[in-house]
Amino acid sequence: MDLDSYNIQYIKGVGEKRAKLFNKLGIFTLADLVRYYPRTYQDWSKTVTVLEAPTNVPVTIKATMITPVKESLIRKGLTLYKCNFTDGQNIIHVTLFNNKYLAKSLRTFDDYILYGKLEKNFTKASMSSPQIETSESAVGIHPIYSATENLNSRAIAKVMQAALATVPPFEDTLTDAIRRRYRLCTLDYAIRQIHFPESEEAVALARRRLIFEELLTLQLGLMKLKERKHTKNELVLTKDYSEDFFALLPFQPTNAQRRAVRDCLEDMMGDTAMNRLIQGDVGSGKTAVAAAVMYSAVRNGYQAAMMAPTEILATQHYESLRQLLEKAHIKVALLTGSTKAPEKRKIKEALMAGDIDLIVGTHALIQNDVEFKDLALVVTDEQHRFGVEQRASLAMKGNHPHLMVMSATPIPRTLGLIIYGDLSISVLDELPAGRQAIRTDVVDSGYHDRIYRFIKKAADEGRQAYIVCSLVDESETELISATEYFEQLSTQAFKGYRLGLLHGKMKAKDKDKVMADFAAGKVQILVATTVVEVGVDVPNATVMLIENAERFGLSQLHQLRGRVGRGKEKSYCILVSDSKSATAQERLQVMKHTGDGFKIADYDLKTRGPGDFFGKRQHGLPKLAIADMLEDMETLNECQQCAREMLADDPRLDKYPALCNQISDMFRKTDY
Repeated sequence: MDLDSYNIQYIKGVGEKRAKLFNKLGIFTLADLVRYYPRTYQDWSKTVTVLEAPTNVPVTIKATMITPVKESLIRKGLTLYKCNFTDGQNIIHVTLFNNKYLAKSLRTFDDYILYGKLEKNFTKASMSSPQIETSESAVGIHPIYSATENLNSRAIAKVMQAALATVPPFEDTLTDAIRRRYRLCTLDYAIRQIHFPESEEAVALARRRLIFEELLTLQLGLMKLKERKHTKNELVLTKDYSEDFFALLPFQPTNAQRRAVRDCLEDMMGDTAMNRLIQGDVGSGKTAVAAAVMYSAVRNGYQAAMMAPTEILATQHYESLRQLLEKAHIKVALLTGSTKAPEKRKIKEALMAGDIDLIVGTHALIQNDVEFKDLALVVTDEQHRFGVEQRASLAMKGNHPHLMVMSATPIPRTLGLIIYGDLSISVLDELPAGRQAIRTDVVDSGYHDRIYRFIKKAADEGRQAYIVCSLVDESETELISATEYFEQLSTQAFKGYRLGLLHGKMKAKDKDKVMADFAAGKVQILVATTVVEVGVDVPNATVMLIENAERFGLSQLHQLRGRVGRGKEKSYCILVSDSKSATAQERLQVMKHTGDGFKIADYDLKTRGPGDFFGKRQHGLPKLAIADMLEDMETLNECQQCAREMLADDPRLDKYPALCNQISDMFRKTDY
């Protein structure tokens, strides 16, 4: 029986019309149906009496119906059905709302199971709209499924029961040895028990097996993907020039920077092309690592390209690289959308002729008419701002060039291995010497006047500040939007000061103009939304005020805080929040007491889940049906180990055809 091709409409109790309702839930085949797991359960196996039952929590009571149903029309569209049951000692008054089908099916003096919340007072006990089943059919633990309009959980359960009754035993995807080693039940037991469990222990066993299998499938898929991206190294570097580069720097590189450069150059001197993520906290010196690797590529006779997400960031990288490398006689050029046409033509000709060694640019670099003589290295800044296609377009400009990706989003290492499963990872886990800690304070809005005076004092002394808020346009909430706040500050608290406004709805050239003015010191105070999270380096900015700080993820707050503290002056980050939530205040205190992005990311992951991190990757990850990246981290670690062992023993997974099919199914709809 081929579950993948068996149409849902042919299962008993479905049919063509109901099949469309199942389709809305993403269920098209029998395979889809059996993998549609319950979201929770109701345990009907443990009954209580009225006296034993707690109030306002769902309970199961075995009772006999003792009065016929009375029907009363309250108003148009609302009919009540009332009847009484007894558990042998006490009477239970039951009210049903608009449930004619159930009311008509009830028979006096028959035994039933009532499931719902019991309300009790001194004289009576009552239940409103309980679920009612005959005592014979209401045994055990009931699965509860995510439902849709006109297709409730109960209907799904009935169809699931009919389907599982006809399906032969499920062939196991794992060997006995793997199951024994990782304490896993069989696949057949897991699928049948996850839907209709005999006990709570059976649910736990089934969940462990299915979560393990799903995460193992994900890990194997990512590892195979990584292997597939290991193209032969056609551009082998023969010499490491990193020490020559370090001698050009006005500072000593950290051990982490040296280690990352060494990782990259070992890749580029090896058998397969480099495909590496340089992941480092704000200010950890990722650009210096990229510069060192590009320097070695150029000194080996090749060209290098660096792509940044905005013109202003590209310009900043260009200026710093040009100043650093021109003394080593390396020709650096800049290509962006606003480069004038005659200059563009000259740059493109020089690139093709090999007269430009290193080019920095924006999306302009991936235009069809941009060609290189000998491109060996592609560096992309802030990886999550680019789609896969854009990175691939630049990589196709050469003969399988080496790829380096830089990200300032600190991600816990285990999660990083999943999110960036197709890349090797180097982590910059130490800050350059002399970098000052940023003082962080958490206050409520009653401190605004003091904060404004503090910002004015900094501006009067020639320094600059950011004021970040979470909304752009007016909304029904009481939060002030960026545009409205900008107008208010310009005419009141900061009247006479030079303010700038930056938000995501502005045109790219207008954003660049504001940021350029801020970088040049023409704007003293920049009122912005989170678009400044990835921005230019403004060493003169020393104050960061973040309004309604509780609305941001901690990792995002840490990124924003990293906009200050880039110069020699002491810098400050002020988090304003009027939230009374203990959780929100605890999270903000974490920001106050630690400047370590990785510790913050770990805390954020534990308290908010991995959504923030996964959201950073445009091409996403396969959707998981039962596993949870946060809750099942321990199982994930086991699966990584298991996947490595399986691939070492059987690189093509010939022993696991069913698992190979699952990998294909999982990754089919994902943009890789």
